[in-house]
Amino acid sequence: MTENANTTTVATALWPSFVYRDAPAAITFLHNAFGFVERARYGDGDTVDHAELSWPGGGGIMLGSQREGMALDQLPPGTGSVYIVVDDPDGLYARAQAAGATITRELRDEDYGSRGFTCRDPEGVYWSFGTYAGAGDRD
Repeated sequence: MTENANTTTVATALWPSFVYRDAPAAITFLHNAFGFVERARYGDGDTVDHAELSWPGGGGIMLGSQREGMALDQLPPGTGSVYIVVDDPDGLYARAQAAGATITRELRDEDYGSRGFTCRDPEGVYWSFGTYAGAGDRD
């Protein structure tokens, strides 16, 4: 964490990680459909050894190409689910649809106060977006 008189910045401490058959295409899709920003990419040609994508609202994800000897080599590509807090789920829903995401739960209001939706990317990872930011500190 870094601090100055006006701001406090906390380093991202939670990085969901994913494996893709076509990691370069996944990076392009995640940018176009959801707005992730590529921060780092390592590898040769179509093989992505490691990539980091940041989320505009804070945090990020890591991903790489399926290959032997990787840390997640037993994780099938297209496996996983993540929930991301957003201010404008309606706008993101339209963006995701336009980019070809498969909507698996339509945009709706939940009884716990959230508005959001769930979709799948082309390789099968589930992405949920909504306004619910968690219950907060319940010490």
